[in-house]
Amino acid sequence: MIERTEYLNRLIAWKDKQIIKVITGIRRCGKSTLMNMFQSYLLSNGVDSKQIISINFEDYTLSHLQDPKKLYAYIIEHLSTNITTYVFLDEIQNVKDFEKVVNSLFLQKNIDITITGSNAYFLSGELATHLSGRYITIEMLPLSFSEYVRSTGSTNELNYKFTRYIETSSFPYVSKLEGNQREINEYLQGIYSTVILKDVVSRYKISDVMMLESVLSFVFDNIGSQLSTKNISNSMLSAGRKIDVKTVEKYLSALLDSYILYQAKRYDVKGKQYLKTLDKYYVVDIGMRSLLLGKRNIELGHILENIVYLELLRRGFRIFVGKVDDTEVDFVALNSEGIVYYQVTASVRDERTLQRELLSLQKIPDHYPKYILTLDDDPDEDFSGIKKINVLQWLVKQK
Repeated sequence: MIERTEYLNRLIAWKDKQIIKVITGIRRCGKSTLMNMFQSYLLSNGVDSKQIISINFEDYTLSHLQDPKKLYAYIIEHLSTNITTYVFLDEIQNVKDFEKVVNSLFLQKNIDITITGSNAYFLSGELATHLSGRYITIEMLPLSFSEYVRSTGSTNELNYKFTRYIETSSFPYVSKLEGNQREINEYLQGIYSTVILKDVVSRYKISDVMMLESVLSFVFDNIGSQLSTKNISNSMLSAGRKIDVKTVEKYLSALLDSYILYQAKRYDVKGKQYLKTLDKYYVVDIGMRSLLLGKRNIELGHILENIVYLELLRRGFRIFVGKVDDTEVDFVALNSEGIVYYQVTASVRDERTLQRELLSLQKIPDHYPKYILTLDDDPDEDFSGIKKINVLQWLVKQK
């Protein structure tokens, strides 16, 4: 079992607080494992097994509990008396009106509730209405490069391990397949099919599955590039597939809700305003991108940018693509402590590339930290406050 320390520590921090913990993320990213880890933590810290109620709604033997009234009655019947009961409800979106059940349980005394779901859809609408202000969200991703390296037992050979990381997959179970690419592809295909058919097509009632997959493949092929619904529609048309802008928008929204895609909107750094057009998109797992597109068109700079984007998400940032006059900053990362600016590129050993990456950062008038992240295995450098550092060392650095 690969430890997901950062996520586990967040659950521990919210233990016994009057708040519902909602764990979200793409299927098979490790949500169930995280709940098991938290349960193990509880058991090793004085909690009796009778105080834990754990239900996985993908387990057919428990399918009768998908009836909300039966589920509520079952949990009430098994609550401990005068002591906290820890309730874990895995893939709860399979239960009709689950938000009413969770809300009613929340009103009980001495109850600590953790739920998981595999799409963002269940966080909208009724859940937000019934549980407004009563829950926090922990958004999980597949393994970070740091978690992947730790799972190998040492931090040696980072370059080799990074190559393996992007050539196989970041989904946790893939580590058990020992590099067998055929088995890895079959496993990723299973996740992909479930996400597309169950979390997207079925939920959003999409009839043209081939068009949906064409849009997704196009976005996968253009990670890190500025895209609009209009140019996606035009690209489909030029390939002989007619699709209107509103349908593209619907598809993108559904894919974002399923966590197979992530979006970075644009931000005018000098004007301090958000821009409405030409967003960038990133894929949840590079291995899944290779599954759809093969090994063609693998532009290392965009792959690296994708990995840095996901890492910034893990570190709790809100991320935007920066516009500075007529130049671009790859990432404007915001949190409660301020802003950090990042340029991401495979190499800056070429002087012209270095000057290009420096230029947009030099145009920013504030004094927040600015970094160039690169695969170059060279000593760190400082260019008048702009720091150039090795991206692999940055990725494995403990937060």
